[in-house]
Amino acid sequence: MNRALLTTRSALILLLAILCGIGAALLTNAAGASPPRAVLSGVAGFGLAMPFFNTLIE
Repeated sequence: MNRALLTTRSALILLLAILCGIGAALLTNAAGASPPRAVLSGVAGFGLAMPFFNTLIE
């Protein structure tokens, strides 16, 4: 019963999407936007990165 929770591909896609979301939030915050706006841009970056990396990594 030592099955992996996620496949390696799924974990890589999730990791890259999370890093893109964090990067978008940090860059938005560094540009002088308010923290809620930075969080929203991070969530949007994560949401757009998931399908991008899903199609990129086959």
